[in-house]
Amino acid sequence: MINLEFATGKRIIIAEIGSVHDGSFGNALKLIEAVAESGADCVKFQTHIAEAESLPDAPNPSYFKDEPRTEYFNRTAFTIDQWQQLKSMADDCRIGFLSSPFSIEAVEILQKLNVFGIKIPSGELTNIPLLEKVAETGKPIFLSSGMSDWEEIKTAAGILGTNDNLTIMQCSSEYPCPPENVGLNVIEELGSRFGCSVGYSDHTMGLAAPVAAVALGATVIEKHFAFSRLMYGSDAAHSLEPGEFKEMVAAIHEVWRMLDHPVNKNDVSKYKNMRNIFQKSIVSNQDLPKGHIIEMEDLAFKKPGSGIPASDYKMLIGRELRVDISNNVMFKWEDLN
Repeated sequence: MINLEFATGKRIIIAEIGSVHDGSFGNALKLIEAVAESGADCVKFQTHIAEAESLPDAPNPSYFKDEPRTEYFNRTAFTIDQWQQLKSMADDCRIGFLSSPFSIEAVEILQKLNVFGIKIPSGELTNIPLLEKVAETGKPIFLSSGMSDWEEIKTAAGILGTNDNLTIMQCSSEYPCPPENVGLNVIEELGSRFGCSVGYSDHTMGLAAPVAAVALGATVIEKHFAFSRLMYGSDAAHSLEPGEFKEMVAAIHEVWRMLDHPVNKNDVSKYKNMRNIFQKSIVSNQDLPKGHIIEMEDLAFKKPGSGIPASDYKMLIGRELRVDISNNVMFKWEDLN
């Protein structure tokens, strides 16, 4: 489990619940428990206040048109008391509690809850008043960049501060996101441009993208989480189910372990026995008499590798034998003049 006193550079896996609870407080509590059991470090919700973030006739995204957005946000909203209970459940489960605010009023709710950190969704990256409000909290900030260009990201980072509190997340705002639009190439460039922690918020249907992102330097991974992809709502269809999420967590930690143990390719000492078994030595290709001048046709290259290495064959060409050598016998340096 992560230390809830966050510092950038720590590795964090975030399970994005969003609104997949569909307004059920009981489901929300159980989802937090399932996230903790999956091995994630943080659970993340979305804090929507319909009248503060949308006009009544604001359009739905293409991937969710089952009910008007305003009705959906009102129906799935929690009270301050319920939010506090959800935060307490995350505390009891020893995982961090995050949420994405979609209005200044939502930021104020999250401040009252004393959340672990704040995730700025891609659509809010250009909402400068909201960014300024979030910056004032002093909380760890996770900035999703899914629908913004470099100049917009630069502006947002300048407001939020490219320091130990900020992680910029590569993201592609497609649901689901096809592999060719993941943008793994952006991860390294985010780090070099802004000098802050870099993460990856995933909308693909599999495990490959987040694991690859970790290998490329992402220290924070966010992935949608649901009991089942058959659940109702805008996010369930492109989420991982608990067993799949647990598999992803294990794979990510395995990659991080690999990164923590760089290999020195010049140190082959641990392969001594394997080299002896599998590499080749120089052996005679026929019976050779004492005084014979070795030619290439006299040589063969066979296991084990405990004799003169095959790589040294040119050092034998033109040398005179001091002794008789039978066919299919390893050469020794002391056999040569």
